[in-house]
Parts: sequence; C-alpha cells; structure tokens
Amino acid sequence: MEELQEKLDRIKRQLADVPASPGVYLWKDAEGQVIYVGKAKQLRARMRQYVNFQDERAKIPLLVDAIDSFEYIVTQNEHESLVLEKNLINEHAPFFNADFKDDKSYPFIALTLGDVFPAIKYTREKHKPGTRYFGPYTDSRSARMMLDAVRRVVPICANSCAEWRRLNRKMEQGDPGALLSENGNLRPCFDSHVGLGPGVCCGQITPEQYRLNVQRVARFLDGHREEFLDELEEEMLEAASELDFERAGRVKERIQAINALSDKQHAVSARNLNADVIGLFREETIAGVHVFMVREGRIVNSNEFILNKGRDVPDDDLLHAFLLRYYDTTTSIPREVIVRELPEDEQVMEEWLTQKLGSAHGAKVRFTAPRKGEKLELVDLAEKNAQHTLLRYKVRTNYEDKRINDALLQLESALALDEPPRRIECFDISTIHGSYTVASMVVFTNGKPDKNQYRRFKIKTPLTEANDFLSMQEVMARRYSDERMADERFGSKPDLVILDGGKPQLTAAVEMFEELGRTDIALCGLAKRDEEIFVPWQETGPIVLPGGSASLYLVKQVRDEAHRFAITFHRELRGKGMTASILDGVAGLGPVRKKALLKAFKSFKNLKSATLEEIKESRCVPEEVAEEVYLVLQQYNKQSNT
Repeated sequence: MEELQEKLDRIKRQLADVPASPGVYLWKDAEGQVIYVGKAKQLRARMRQYVNFQDERAKIPLLVDAIDSFEYIVTQNEHESLVLEKNLINEHAPFFNADFKDDKSYPFIALTLGDVFPAIKYTREKHKPGTRYFGPYTDSRSARMMLDAVRRVVPICANSCAEWRRLNRKMEQGDPGALLSENGNLRPCFDSHVGLGPGVCCGQITPEQYRLNVQRVARFLDGHREEFLDELEEEMLEAASELDFERAGRVKERIQAINALSDKQHAVSARNLNADVIGLFREETIAGVHVFMVREGRIVNSNEFILNKGRDVPDDDLLHAFLLRYYDTTTSIPREVIVRELPEDEQVMEEWLTQKLGSAHGAKVRFTAPRKGEKLELVDLAEKNAQHTLLRYKVRTNYEDKRINDALLQLESALALDEPPRRIECFDISTIHGSYTVASMVVFTNGKPDKNQYRRFKIKTPLTEANDFLSMQEVMARRYSDERMADERFGSKPDLVILDGGKPQLTAAVEMFEELGRTDIALCGLAKRDEEIFVPWQETGPIVLPGGSASLYLVKQVRDEAHRFAITFHRELRGKGMTASILDGVAGLGPVRKKALLKAFKSFKNLKSATLEEIKESRCVPEEVAEEVYLVLQQYNKQSNT
C-alpha cells in the first residue's frame, strides 16, 4: 500500500505540469507499455480523476494499480483528439481499452479508384490509398453475393479478370498504345461476353463512360437502389420500342436482379430512412453488437461483432470504442446513427462522421436515441439480434466451458485453495427489521447452477431487529451439522462457501465453524460495494479479483443468484404473513370462510381489488362479514399506497 501511495504521489506531482487543454493521454505500465488511451476536453482534470479515484468505473482500481507513467498529446480541439485517440488505439492495442474480441480481418467490397478502369473486388486487405471500401461484411457469403448482384445490375470489370489485369499492367508501364492495341482486340473476355463486364478489353466502352458506371456502382453499394429501377425500366422500354429485344432482355435481367435483392432485404420503414441502427447486448466479460444498415427504408446489410469487454466497461465507453473502430473501417456513412443512449461525446462524433461522409450538399450525420415509434422498434430488434450474436459466438467457440474452467482455476489461485472449487455453496440473508428473516443456499456445481441442490431456511432465532450475524450463525450450524453433512439430500461437501455480506458474515461463520470443528471447508465473504473478497487467513485486507476476469464474473453470478433466491422466499413468506394477519382481524371470518374466500378470488391480490358487490356475490360469507372484509381491505389498500 505504501508503494502504491508513493507512486500516486509522484504521478500527482507530474500532473501539475499537464495543461488544461484538449488532447489524448496514454497511461503506461512499469515496462513502458501503453495500457490505456483516452481523450479529454481538459487533460489535467481528466487525468487527475484516475489517481484521485474519482472515476467510478469498475476497471479503474486495477488500471491505477498498473499505471507507472504517462504521456499526453495536446490537440487543437476535441475533433482532433477523437481522431488521434482512434489512431493510437489501433497502434498500441491497449489492454484496458475495449476492442473487437477477435482481431480477424473482415471482408469488404472494394473499388480500385486509382486505376484508369477501376475494378471491383472482394477483399480482406488493409485499406489502401486510392481504393474505396464498402462494408465490412461479417458474412463472407453475403459479400460475394452482393458483388455478383452489383455486376448484374451495373457491368464493371472484376479485379480477378485476366484481361483487365493485362490492360492495367500495360497502362501502369506507360504504354501509349495500350488502349489502342486493346481496342483492336475484338475478342471480349468471358465476363464481358456474359454481360458482367462492360467490354473494356474489346473497346466497347470509353474511360469516361466507364467512370459513370463506377459512380453508379458506388451509389448501388451505398444502398441507393430505387433510382436504378426507374432508369432501367426506361431503358428497357426504349430498347423494346426500337425492336432491340436482345438489349431489352439484358436490361430486364438487371431489373430482376435488383428485385431479387430487395426481396431478401427486410423492409423496416415506410419512410426513406437512411440510417445505421446499433444494438448492444452485454455480459460480464464480452458483449455482442449488431448493426443494421438501413437504406431507403430497407435493411440492405447487417453486421455482427463481439467486443472483449462486458459490464465492467460502462455503456458509454463500450459504445465509444465500437463507434471508433467500426466507422474507421467502413466508408458507408449514413445520415443518421440510431442507438439506445446517445454517446457522451455525441457532438464530436457527429463532426467526425460528417467529415467522413463528405457530402457535396452539406448533409450532416446525427445521432438519435428514440423513445417511441419505429426507430425504437429497430433498436429493440438490433439488441435482440446482438443477443443471438453473442449466443452463437459462445456456442461456436465453446466459450462457457472455457470461461468456467478459467474461473475455477483463478479462484483456486486467488483464494489459496487445494483444488478448483467444483462445488460452491453461497448463502444470503433477507429480512425486514428482523421480521420474516430467511436465508438462501444456492449451489454451483462445476461453475453452473445446480438448482436441485438449492435450499431455503426460516430463521428460528428470536429477533427484535435485523441481525445478519446471528442469522448467519444459525444457518451455518444447521447446514454444517454432522446430521446435515451426512444427509445425502444436501449433496457432497462443498469446496468453497461464499457468504454474501463481507467480513461480518465471514466472522460469524468462522466462529460457528470453530464450534462445529469444521476445518476442511474453505470460507470467504463477498462485500457488495467493491466486490472485495475477505478470507480468514488474510488480515492485511481483502482480495480483489481483476475487473472483467472470469473468476469475478462467476463469484458475482453466484452471489446474485443467492440474493435472488433469498428475496423470492422472503417475499413469499411476507405475502402469506400479511394476508393472514389482515384477514384474521375480520370479525366473523374464521379459517373455513377465509379459505373459501381466497379460493373464490384465486389470490389475495384479486381479493383486495374486488368491489363490495363482487365479495357479496361470491356467497362465501354473510353480507355483514363481506362489508367488514371490504372495509378492512380498503384500509389496507390506502396504507399500502402511502
């Protein structure tokens, strides 16, 4: 602790020289490796929040513990800092920045705009200058189908065509007769022969005409497809009127290609919506993201990604990291980005994307967080798909089994256990001022809930107020008595017992274990506030599991399940107790009549909302008793609402 404080004091002194200007900061570890990159409106104030622990994000304590030094770069404005942050994250891949789970390259459709006759291609290459990329596509099959559909609508050379490669090579070598000599070659390539190529190889199209085709391909890939139908229908009618039925047939095939593509694309808006819809679904250690590309009211493409951080990274940080990475790679920028919650740096993000859009008409990109209507339905749909994205990833990679195995091994190491805790039992106490006090016991076997082994306890110790210490001691005595330990219905001996509540509950359990003579079961207490774990053998302080680790995820999952199980039991008892006490106070309402009344209305909830006439019509009690029941219930309802 003294070393950490000395380090923080040193960094705080160094931060005094950091300017209060916009910029980017880089936290480094003792080996000089960049472990986190962030941007700020005011560098000094933002960086001080870390070392003063004013940042409440779960990862901050672990990050600060690893920090040894820092760098910073001053920028002119927030927009510059955003672009610089993106570039530095790509360069250093810092451990504490959220990023894509797998660092694979995604497929794109590309136009080689640097060539005299630009070609279209399917590629996974790093983006090169002079080439425009459309995507990414997370499904390679969809990308190839789109490429084929584009060429059926607007003929364009393919990068894989041997004739195009030969012509392009000659032009790169500066051959002045390249076009002339090729124009003399009247044998078209195969693509040109079947209508996928425009006939560059046999002189059927000029560079100027070809450039128009390239522009149309770019428009098509951007999602603007309705305009092509009008143009092609006019061209087909013109060809038919000129009795050029062969050309009319080719144009008809292009119209059919667009219609076939539209049939596969889900119409989601009656309006001409041009937007990206982003949905996130999170777990502790990973998150799924699904993006709908909506153009002209239709979903023309959908992409899915896995991010390597879950709940331990705040929503805004996760969204910020995804937006930077995704829109850095795609050139298909929409007019609108629809999300669940607006990003914290909304304005800066909008300026950056507007610049990338580069609209000749001055169009701007804006973020929208809808609260109702079809846009909200789209966000809901995107989030549902993100959940399935995560599920498919976990099944495909056997993620759950790997995570559980890692979690058990990490707990074995962190808690100094003799072996991985195959059977974990966790206890939680639930009470209201000592009334209806209950305890829950949940069991996780091999890292998964074992619900057949769950147990519930009514606390028998007389309590005038809440006393988790005595309640926990009673539960320990009942569960780990010789009789219960020998009872096969309670299963085998646990490898680890977790007590929700931290050090007080741990102390209670340790004292009871000593009375019982239990020395062969590991105990620990989990504090809710900072997810700290207290163990009997360490007096210097709690154990803190790394944020985002599989072990922390498992411990929190076990604790939350014990809490849920205890609360459910407590509410059940409390509800029955309240029902009994209220109806017991009604004169003339004995056990038989009370049972008949509850049976007639099926639940106490229905009974307390019933009218006087409905109670009388049930014919379960005399009219004067019905009136008394109604008055008591009305009084109860009034008290419940205050």
